[in-house]
Amino acid sequence: MRKERPMTLVEKILARASGRTRVEPGEVVVADVDLILLHDLSGYLTARVFEEKVRLPLRYPERVVMVFDHHFSPPTEEGARLLEENRAFARRYGIRLFDCGHGNIHNVAVWAGLVRPGMVVVGSDSHTPVHGTLGCFAAALGNDSHAALGFPYGKAWFRVPHTVRIELEGTSGPGVTPRDVALWLAATIGEGGAIYKALEFDGPYLRQLGFWDRWLFPLLTVDVGAKCGYIEPDEVTEAFLRSVTKEPYEVVRGDPDREYEAVWRYEVSGLEPQVACPPTVGNVKPVTEVAGVPIQWAELGGHGGCRIEDIRLAARILSGRRKHPQVKFNIVPSSRAVFTQALREGLVEVLHEAGATWFPPSAGSNQAINMGAMAAGEAMISTHSRNFPGRNGSPQAKMYLASALTVAASAVAGCITDPREFLREGRE
Repeated sequence: MRKERPMTLVEKILARASGRTRVEPGEVVVADVDLILLHDLSGYLTARVFEEKVRLPLRYPERVVMVFDHHFSPPTEEGARLLEENRAFARRYGIRLFDCGHGNIHNVAVWAGLVRPGMVVVGSDSHTPVHGTLGCFAAALGNDSHAALGFPYGKAWFRVPHTVRIELEGTSGPGVTPRDVALWLAATIGEGGAIYKALEFDGPYLRQLGFWDRWLFPLLTVDVGAKCGYIEPDEVTEAFLRSVTKEPYEVVRGDPDREYEAVWRYEVSGLEPQVACPPTVGNVKPVTEVAGVPIQWAELGGHGGCRIEDIRLAARILSGRRKHPQVKFNIVPSSRAVFTQALREGLVEVLHEAGATWFPPSAGSNQAINMGAMAAGEAMISTHSRNFPGRNGSPQAKMYLASALTVAASAVAGCITDPREFLREGRE
């Protein structure tokens, strides 16, 4: 008898969600969707297509969640009108809405316990694959896909991706954070280096990280062209889930003898702090190659940034110091839960006294909807996930991406700075 091919986590989830016992890479399936995530920049666009062209009932409103994360306080009448359009749509169909001030879309969904292992999660934001950190299949889809399949039928179609296993080994040195490793990994795989793959992240380096540091790896999948990324649930995942939800879930893991299209192994020992330079996320260099570049803005924020881990790292640098007088240092917590934790730990006062400005939980200056627009010639260093020209104001402005340690050290020095210079001062 022919032995059946063992399946990976993603293949098992897609098989179950499409009512099949098994699937093969390359097959197209129509799967039940457990959660649709919309933000304020796309919710009203999806709603218009659904109501003006599809004209069918919304079948599972309890599976749709909308988060206002780019607007924390609309600066224009047009922005206010679009938010009202989103609110009215949510009210008409009974969609759960997290209004301005809750935080950025992905962090809000996870902190609310809405994302759990084994689920199929889709969303309009390109970084939706980050939810694979919890051991689910998560992918970004277009607005029309949500309007035509997700809303009226609770489904979405996928081509089952081939799976690539990424093993991270070694120990990072002082001043080198998981974000440095993630930036380096994105550049090493390369933009477009994993087109439509499922990336399974594992290895000794990754397994010793906490939940929110693991989060930085599925986050990068879209920037290397992958369809999704995930980490198989373990005791770290389950401990985090117990802290945010009592809802039941079923952990899915790949078969022990599963095979991959490829296994890519990386050694992280010996890395320096990394900086993603303009114009793209893949233009990553060791911090020593770009140290000294003047900056006018520094920010902890964005879809992958300003977790409590980032705020703690920034406080390590800024405790007893002040930001450079010509640098605007903005801090945008990823969620209200993170801001509350920063308050309890005394970090809000430390960073306030250092000259930082706190903003409401949101997506921060991402696309400069509310804040962070730069003039030609200005430069920002941040924990954001994107650095394309023109994303935050003038196309002649520059955005650099780095760890919270590097962002904070640069805010103090007024130029891109190796954070290890501060850590060597022996004040800790």
